[in-house]
Amino acid sequence: AIGEWTGVPLGQLLHYAGILPQARFVNFYSFDGWIDSVDMIDAFHPQTLLAYGMNGRDLPIQHGAPLRLRVETQIGYKSMKYLQRIEVTEKFVDTGVSDWAWHVGI
Repeated sequence: AIGEWTGVPLGQLLHYAGILPQARFVNFYSFDGWIDSVDMIDAFHPQTLLAYGMNGRDLPIQHGAPLRLRVETQIGYKSMKYLQRIEVTEKFVDTGVSDWAWHVGI
């Protein structure tokens, strides 16, 4: 099934937040303890979305409420559920995932 996502483009939020020029990564922290990151190319991709709705309704808990990252240029596990905090940094956060799995673009 294909879901229709409602949200804000991550790049637009970063633009309005005013990130520093040395920023290289956006790190995401979830309420269930997951940490992941994307580089600035993925962060500013027009399809990368902070989703708060799905199929015309508020985002349900089973699909990541209150806020879910949707990275359409990466495979599913990069679309983190239950976002708690977003951090922009120049340093890569090692999440323990092997190097080959960090960037799994499609």
